[in-house]
Amino acid sequence: MSERLRWGVLGAADIARKAVIPAIAASRNGQVVAIASRDPERARAVGVGRVMPTYDALLEAGDVDAVYIPVVNSLHHEWTIRALAAGKHVLCEKPLAMNASEAEAMAAAAARHGKLLMEGFMYRFHPRIRQVVAEAHDVRELWASFGFRLRDPANYRARPELGGGALYDVGCYVINLTAWILGQPQAVDAEGKSVEGLDTTVSVELGFASGAKAHLFCSIEVDEIQELRLDGIQIDKPFTAWKDPDDPYRLMVEAFADAVFSGSGAPLSLQDSISNLRVMDLVRRQLGLGDLGHRDHLPEAGQ
Repeated sequence: MSERLRWGVLGAADIARKAVIPAIAASRNGQVVAIASRDPERARAVGVGRVMPTYDALLEAGDVDAVYIPVVNSLHHEWTIRALAAGKHVLCEKPLAMNASEAEAMAAAAARHGKLLMEGFMYRFHPRIRQVVAEAHDVRELWASFGFRLRDPANYRARPELGGGALYDVGCYVINLTAWILGQPQAVDAEGKSVEGLDTTVSVELGFASGAKAHLFCSIEVDEIQELRLDGIQIDKPFTAWKDPDDPYRLMVEAFADAVFSGSGAPLSLQDSISNLRVMDLVRRQLGLGDLGHRDHLPEAGQ
């Protein structure tokens, strides 16, 4: 393996082009050597690495050490399993999978192949949020919100079969942040609005063994809101601070590469990712949405 982690990217989704690929390029220990997309022109426009004709071709490349997967949520399970079997370390966009069962299978594959797998919760690496969490002691009540207005009805976030909806897209953040601060909940109570199987706004109340409570909100039909409140502290935009001097995407890919080179565990625990999805599974069931499994032959995120 070279001194820099050699990355391949499966798909030219917006998050890859605008955030993660620039972060890898700016990192001290990584470089993008290849990208594959179902739209080769879109991939060539990124301007980094070789453009591979297929995802499988990229996974077969001998000079790719790790793969970043930003395809639609419903394909995370399939392509993560394939990448691990091809001997690649994997950084997968959030949510890691469509349900906890898929995530458990992905974790088992990572262990079986001896490769690193991590969910791409970049905000967990931002110094501001890390400091807030480190100083959060004996929290009794927490409020977290993440919402925006989805204006393009053709966007994959508006398609439930692709893993769209408020919970998968932004609800995963508020649940993950709450568990980071308060641990895993013992009670879950959810209500929300859904249209033809697509959850558009969701409110969740979580109860904890300590007696603490969390009030969570996520939506894809409101003016932009991002907020964390606890113990008299209010943090705006806790999840998307990547344009400030401390780029959490760069910090994330550097930490991932460091873990690959040192042979240590992933900076973010797979068990945390699985637990997060267990809560999301419960929320979906309470909303009458059930579980969605992986799908084949679907478009990339951001298209």
